Amino acid sequence: MVSNFSQNLKVFSMILQNFIVLEGIDGAGTSTQLDIIRNTPGTQRFLFTAEPTPSPVGRFLRQMLKGDAPVSNETAAYVFAADRNEHVNGRLSIDGDRHLSTGIMEACSGGYTVVSDRYLFSSLAYQSISCSPELPRLLNGGFPLPRLLVYFDIDPVKSLERIGGRDTREIYENAGFLRQTVEQYEKVLNEYSDPERCGGMEILRVDAAKPIPEVTEAITDKLREIGLL
Repeated sequence: MVSNFSQNLKVFSMILQNFIVLEGIDGAGTSTQLDIIRNTPGTQRFLFTAEPTPSPVGRFLRQMLKGDAPVSNETAAYVFAADRNEHVNGRLSIDGDRHLSTGIMEACSGGYTVVSDRYLFSSLAYQSISCSPELPRLLNGGFPLPRLLVYFDIDPVKSLERIGGRDTREIYENAGFLRQTVEQYEKVLNEYSDPERCGGMEILRVDAAKPIPEVTEAITDKLREIGLL
């Protein structure tokens, strides 16, 4: 299985130089940091987005994540990939608050820097638990990689403490599943750490249990280092 994935990684030759992805388990703080970056000086040409998208496919996914639209694990992997295709290759759609709904490729080609809360790495981690790992890898094999992947490293117990006050829980938000997800993320990060395979994508790991300002500083320092801020 691993050898087959190693071959599939050769597909990931395209890097979107002005594309940044924030990844981590539920409650890691990716959404919080995305909002902070939005208000950071020098980000006037930044657009901000998230998966699932607000597209019709993304809206169905959100129902699925709430448990209101149960589907098989394999179907979920296909739907996540379909939503991502619209996110990347769909028509550019931006609202007045610099929120991008769809059209990452078009935005990056137009000189914007796009920051996304979740991307294909989420599918490789989450869907690899619930169905054959080869399926999400196959479905996501043609999408471009970001210039920078920021991984929010946190213990599931801490992350669940953070989301404990939410009115509703999503289907993946339980300690056992999130521990498996962390293990899968570690495998994904290891596989994507080879520069010969990933063509220049950098990975920044941040300790997401640290105070919010420290996490922000680590991210913005890296953005300045690579010339995106």
